[in-house]
Amino acid sequence: MSFGVIWTIILGKLFLCLTPERAVTAASFQNKQGWFPWVYEQCQIHPGMRILELGCGDGVLWTQNISSLPGKVSVTLSDLSSGMLRDARRAIGRKDSRFSFEAFDCARIPHEDRSFDLVIANHVLFYCEDISAVCSEIQRVLTPGGKLICSTYGKKHMQEVSRLVRDFDDRIVLSADKLYERFGRENGADILAPYFSRIFWESYKDSLLVPDAEPLISYILSCHGNQNQYLLDKYKDFRGFVSRKTKDGFFITKDAGIFLCEK
Repeated sequence: MSFGVIWTIILGKLFLCLTPERAVTAASFQNKQGWFPWVYEQCQIHPGMRILELGCGDGVLWTQNISSLPGKVSVTLSDLSSGMLRDARRAIGRKDSRFSFEAFDCARIPHEDRSFDLVIANHVLFYCEDISAVCSEIQRVLTPGGKLICSTYGKKHMQEVSRLVRDFDDRIVLSADKLYERFGRENGADILAPYFSRIFWESYKDSLLVPDAEPLISYILSCHGNQNQYLLDKYKDFRGFVSRKTKDGFFITKDAGIFLCEK
């Protein structure tokens, strides 16, 4: 799975079963700016900057903000997946000389010390095997005073969905791995502290209101937990249960944001 699209999956997975037209009316995001424009805004990119994104996925951070990007910058997009880099190159355009594309493991960044003014890791660190090694590499390739922007989420993120399925059957666990326990809002600063002199958390203020059962059920059934073991034989009962819960709209908390770190 591409790191660069993890945020889309975590927050947008509710809409995988829908056409674009239905997705617009299926739920309401309360923050109208949108995640990727907000992350880009936090980067404070200016002419002359050398930028590295780890786990760029299909390049959506840049395609959504391409008109705001200064002309004189250097952006290196990296991902483990050559296929995702191919998608990113296709989406951004091969003729845009500001961008280069490299496949590598972010625990071994193939660049010299002090190569970048800004490193971006958008929902990446909690997927890394050795987070400390990745942080050390990021620190190494940043210039003095250079910045890391890394996003994650906290334990309250979409908590209402987990509570919903437990209320139906308390044996259900939607995910075997709680990624925020590896690197999240609550523990991220402690993990980053050995490598950066200043660390700040900035929340992305948002929530989600789902007006009907179908997108919510599709999201639940697509999770990587044990839910199908308990729900498939009781699908009709579960659908009725979720329909009753969403009759007046179903509110979902989103507890996400970024750490802004300075070397």
